[in-house]
Amino acid sequence: MSHEQGPRIPFQPASRLPDTAFEILAPQGRELRLFSACVEQLATGLQWAEGPVWFGDGRYLLVSDIPNDRILRWDDCSGAVSVFRQPAGNANGHARDPQGRLISCEHLGRRITRTELDGRLTVLADRFDGKPLNSPNDITCAPDGGIWFTDPEFGISGDWEGAPAAREQPHGVYRIDPGTGALQRAIDDLAAPNGLAFTPEGRLLVVESRAHPHRLIWSYAVEGATVSDKRLLIDAEGHGAFDGIALDTRGRIWCGFGSDGQPGADAAQLDGVRVYSADGEPLAHIHLPERCANVCFGGAKGNRLFMASSHSLYALYVNARGLVR
Repeated sequence: MSHEQGPRIPFQPASRLPDTAFEILAPQGRELRLFSACVEQLATGLQWAEGPVWFGDGRYLLVSDIPNDRILRWDDCSGAVSVFRQPAGNANGHARDPQGRLISCEHLGRRITRTELDGRLTVLADRFDGKPLNSPNDITCAPDGGIWFTDPEFGISGDWEGAPAAREQPHGVYRIDPGTGALQRAIDDLAAPNGLAFTPEGRLLVVESRAHPHRLIWSYAVEGATVSDKRLLIDAEGHGAFDGIALDTRGRIWCGFGSDGQPGADAAQLDGVRVYSADGEPLAHIHLPERCANVCFGGAKGNRLFMASSHSLYALYVNARGLVR
């Protein structure tokens, strides 16, 4: 499928099995592939797809279309796509809190919101030490109910994903206390922190950052609101760029992936999802016709990987179950 300028070639599902879109990079990656499962395109026509989140109780998925300032809903029963919310504050990442409510990162309002069960919006965080946040990007919940989110400046760098504004905070990772609602900046030493997720036991936080010249994934030990033992887990080493991440029940890391824009890189071969072991070893790559920004697990058994990828939403059943909190 071409990535050159001109009309985009319509997506075509694999005609032979196993789907060659699932590339094995290490022997342990072979167990993740289901022989008869193929990549599916569930929706297309988005400007920039991000932040997928699964609602198993309603059998639907929400996904952000940031420049179009809307959140879309894909229905698992009918396959229908509808608008869940518009305007949506140029929403990016989403998660569900322990009560099942939607929590969202909004670029335009530079805030974290919670959608109450009656549809009202509650602002959980928009300022720290009296100054506005940058543009909350991605979000996750810890097992103790704490809400963690990243705050780079992508949404205030122009009009495409938010509105231009001066940065008043360092790039950071924040925690909202589940009891008091107090906001604490837990990490302030990462360049453009982006995707984040907790390991199965909840003791480690995995965070992607956009350091140069390489894209990196770090892990931190977490105890309540305190982080320690910062460790470099994965270095892309010029072979691509990470984005949103999700972990499965074995601690494997599933990363939205694409070209880092370096000269000579074969961007088409990097677009998709890269899978790593809990120790950071590359296991597999799911090739997509578009760069993948973010992923989540869902489906009735938690073994369906949803991939928000540039202009489209894709899905693939895999032999792994995600951490669906």
